[in-house]
Amino acid sequence: MNCKTALTIVSMFVLSYTHAQETNSPKFGKGLFNLTGKDSTWSMNMSARMQFLATAEWDSNKDGLYNLSSSMLVRRARLKFKGFAFSPKLKYKLEIGMSNRDISGASEHTGNAPRYILDAVLKWNFHQNFELWFGQTKLPGNRERVISSADMQLVDRSLLNKRFNIDRDMGMQLRHHFNLSDKFVVREALAFSQGEGRNVTVGNLGGHQYTAHLEFLPFGLFEGNGDYKGGDLKREKTPKLAIGMSYDFNNNAVKTRSNQGQYMVNDAGYYETNISTFFVDAMFKYKGFSFMGEYASRDAEDPFAKNSDGTPVLDSKGKQVVVEVGNALNLQTGYLFDKNWEISARYTNIALDKNITGKDIENQYTLGLSKYIVGHKLKVQTDVSYLDIPTATNQLMYRLQVDIHF
Repeated sequence: MNCKTALTIVSMFVLSYTHAQETNSPKFGKGLFNLTGKDSTWSMNMSARMQFLATAEWDSNKDGLYNLSSSMLVRRARLKFKGFAFSPKLKYKLEIGMSNRDISGASEHTGNAPRYILDAVLKWNFHQNFELWFGQTKLPGNRERVISSADMQLVDRSLLNKRFNIDRDMGMQLRHHFNLSDKFVVREALAFSQGEGRNVTVGNLGGHQYTAHLEFLPFGLFEGNGDYKGGDLKREKTPKLAIGMSYDFNNNAVKTRSNQGQYMVNDAGYYETNISTFFVDAMFKYKGFSFMGEYASRDAEDPFAKNSDGTPVLDSKGKQVVVEVGNALNLQTGYLFDKNWEISARYTNIALDKNITGKDIENQYTLGLSKYIVGHKLKVQTDVSYLDIPTATNQLMYRLQVDIHF
């Protein structure tokens, strides 16, 4: 069944129920419609969103800019379904990507099929503040990755996220939260996953992946879950702070970035090594001011991919395939002015281990401007970034993006 057929069936299913069930049309940004069964044993909210992106890039040296390249594309186009089944304690989420960027990455590991499914997960609140998740969804890794691409402060996520995030995977998660005081909230999460990334159909190739997350909110909850949204659109009346830590261990990983990156294919199948990733992050908001900081570090038991006889595994360019070990720092801040204009800035440092990866330090500086017309649901964002690499060609990038979320 191809994507067009699947989406047609879903659309016909939904439309067939709009007359037979209790139907409510939400306001803009809250979904296309709500459905509730007459016996109140299920519900569904369907929403859609699109991002349109234009990019211009130049190489840079002391003489100026050259080698202009540009592109315009539908960066993201997605449908999302959420609600409960049988009981409000059993929730679900299904998110489908339809743009070329959303579905890219097809290979023999995904059944040579486009990767349409982003999230497909059940969430069972089985006891008090405990929830058990089962399915494919984001792992409890770095904050920037967990923040939805619909709610970003700048046009896209940072280079730290690009190089170090652990993204989505198939498995189980146990989540819990409790209060140390009237305001002080603590959140915990444990995840057990396949360790291969999303939409993989070949099963587990190495070992499994284990993730632990701990988070502290000493001044209470953010308005509107603002600890996982870019910018202080709620203009917090009192200071709010969230501090998070995550540790991820991928046993016998077969990819160069834990469950991301390229497969380390050798003469016996796949090279396997244990990969550990550590994150620490913080989010602070107060009266329109926001700050987010993240640090990431990755290590591997033996980062050099080898064949069964000990010879190095080489890529198509004749270079040895290695795990991308090293660390990164991302600092991001912004201020929301009257009429919902926001100026933001970001500094990102990528420091992969040069002795292993052969890659030099990267520093990227970004300045952004956003106009929130209806919060994150309808906005125009633009930013300019300068990438400084001491031993390579520097780059200047300009981006303009429009988001609309129904």
